[in-house]
Formats: sequence, structure tokens, C-alpha cells
Amino acid sequence: MPTLVKLVSPEEAAEHSTREDCWIIVDGKVYDVTEYLSDHPGGDDIIVNVAGKDATDEFEDAGHSKTARELLKGFCVGEVDLNSTATVAAEANSSSSALSQLLFTRAISPLKLWAAAAIAVAGVSVAAGVVYCRRK
Repeated sequence: MPTLVKLVSPEEAAEHSTREDCWIIVDGKVYDVTEYLSDHPGGDDIIVNVAGKDATDEFEDAGHSKTARELLKGFCVGEVDLNSTATVAAEANSSSSALSQLLFTRAISPLKLWAAAAIAVAGVSVAAGVVYCRRK
């Protein structure tokens, strides 16, 4: 039987942005870390500063251990709803490339992102080679 996952819109996560009610988003998952704030080795301010927001970059930049990553799993309340109104509107209004949109929504893993970037670079290289060869 499939596991049901609660989908949380970015707007709903943003409503939980205080010390008394603190949610963060890391890698597309939403965590209620309110009870952990006082136990965080780096202090609660670091987490509160990104409360209600995507804190993936900050979490990764801090170089958290495997133990910290396992601990974080216990606070998971759901996953970001990539089909929420705000996310869809932001993508529709964005004039950036498809790659930038994928970065914004964090819809793909970093490994897949690197693979997509490598394929894009290879495609541009092939196109440049074709143009160069046709000039001769």
C-alpha cells in the first residue's frame, strides 16, 4: 500500500516562521523543527532566520553530518507541493530558462541537475561545431 504524503504549499510553510512555530524546507521536504530549536548546536537564530522558507542551501553549506540528516527526518511533516498556486504562478511569470525553473522548484536532485547541465553543455558544443564546420 502506498504511503500517503502530506503536501505543503510554500504559502503554508511561510506561515510557520517564528520561534514558537518554526518550519523549514530542505530538499523539497518540510520540517517542523520548533521543538529542536533549543537543542541546535549552532543556536536557534540560524534556523529562525530561514523559518518558513527553503533552507536547503543553508543546510548544505553548514556541512551537516549523516547523524544530523537522520535526525532531521524525524521532524518531517510533508513535502512541498510543487503544484501549488504560488509555485505555478512563479514559474509562469519567470522569464528564465527551464534549468533555472528546475532550480527554483528543486524538482530534481542535484545529481540529475549536474547531468542536465552536462547534457546542455554538450549540446551547445555540438551546435557550435556544426556552425563552425559549415563556415568552412
